[in-house]
Amino acid sequence: MRGSQRLEVVQSPIIPVLADLLRAHPDALSLGQGIVGYAPPPTVAERLARTAADPALHRYQPVAGLPELTAALGDWMARRHGVPVGPAHGNRLLVTAGGNNAFFAALLAATEPGDEVILPTPYYFNHEMAVTMAGCRAVPVPTDAASQPDPDRLAAAVTSRTRVIVTVSPNNPTGAVYPAATLRAVNALCAARGLYHFSDEAYAEFVHEGPPHHAPAADPGTAAHTVSLHSLSKAFGFAGWRIGWLVCPAALEPALRKIQDTLLICPPVISQHAALGALAAGPEWIAGQLGPLRENRARLSQSLAALAADGLCTLPPAAGAFYFLPDLRTALDPLTVAERLIREHGVAVVPGSAFGCPEGCRLRVAYGALPPDRAAEAVARLSRGLRALAAP
Repeated sequence: MRGSQRLEVVQSPIIPVLADLLRAHPDALSLGQGIVGYAPPPTVAERLARTAADPALHRYQPVAGLPELTAALGDWMARRHGVPVGPAHGNRLLVTAGGNNAFFAALLAATEPGDEVILPTPYYFNHEMAVTMAGCRAVPVPTDAASQPDPDRLAAAVTSRTRVIVTVSPNNPTGAVYPAATLRAVNALCAARGLYHFSDEAYAEFVHEGPPHHAPAADPGTAAHTVSLHSLSKAFGFAGWRIGWLVCPAALEPALRKIQDTLLICPPVISQHAALGALAAGPEWIAGQLGPLRENRARLSQSLAALAADGLCTLPPAAGAFYFLPDLRTALDPLTVAERLIREHGVAVVPGSAFGCPEGCRLRVAYGALPPDRAAEAVARLSRGLRALAAP
């Protein structure tokens, strides 16, 4: 007996691999996993205390999510992103078990096996994995030196089998924030060629400089082809609760309900109530948590800029999320560098090869999880390690 050949060609997720190595080196500090260091707001515990005795907590609930939560998320989309939601606007909102679940469900609803999905590179590795699992073909299209997608390059990659163009802004793994003009150009391309635009906006609350985040679905005439993908994991310190959502064209709703009922029946009910508690804290609460993260960002930016000034790496601009993606000048491959950083220097990063970067030695460095004192030590270790492993 053998397993699925389809899964044999899917890359192994790199984070668990690095986690195993970190467990073997318990004194190492991680600049690897993309999470925030703060806990959810107190309003989560308050909501759960009120809900714990509700017998409905233990029963199946609506496939699209609790009505109270879908209404709250619809209000969040309208107020925070300028995206009106509902039948009058040609779209629907569905609560999911995190952002990855939202992406995979939308992918299954919008594609057939053999279809092509365009992913600007570097891409988020779970997106590429999902495309392959769905029996589709990922089409990587390089971004420019500033990690920005080129709409002309994207257009040139479209074929008769193309079904979806994916954008991630603010971006994982680069930290780049895409201008509104670029996202509008992608929307126009999708409208003209009959494609879906999947807009992953999990890091929308993390824009540290320059213009604010732009939601592609806020633009007129986009409801029929734009899928907005969101998550509470990052902004509300909610990763373990697994709550995300998507806003999709109304035409995809019947397929999405089938997928949701098959995979989940309904999103975890206790987590949905926790999500209502988180949303009650509002965007002001999120803003109040960003000070330590931005302190980490400033320290890491300064350290990597010093390496770049010494000719040891290149450092694309990163105005959002909580990542930098430097390209180390070395003859070593990125996985070897990542392993040696853990073993020899006590600090973890993620190799860029996992994100579809076959050239050079790119390393995703995440600065969101550690408190500033621990982050300072991690950045110092990283600087020493990169200098030791860089080409002379």
